[in-house]
Amino acid sequence: MTASEKKTCAQLPRAERIAQLNDKLRFQGLGGATIVTRAVVHLDGFCPRELAAALAGYCGFDPDNDPHGERDFGDLELFGAELLWKIDYYDPDYRFGSNDPADAAQTKRILTVMLASEY
Repeated sequence: MTASEKKTCAQLPRAERIAQLNDKLRFQGLGGATIVTRAVVHLDGFCPRELAAALAGYCGFDPDNDPHGERDFGDLELFGAELLWKIDYYDPDYRFGSNDPADAAQTKRILTVMLASEY
């Protein structure tokens, strides 16, 4: 990250900094990992590329599913099932919760995709 990018990030509201880091994981797979539950993997027609494209293209954020503006939760209808996804924040070793989800250096993200019935 360049000095000008750091300055720009520092000027953003906290929720927007978190949202941009969450988007980076959804769009590019950077800053963490994606986990798909066994039930989702075993759905008829499951395709990892199709799931990745659906996560990257998700734009159904509203005050009900994104009350803090962090773009960390959503729902999808895919492979004939209702799916939910969420992002959790961990320390760089994935052992504890992150002290500051707005700081990429302190945070690794886990995006979990599950059946709605698994939530």
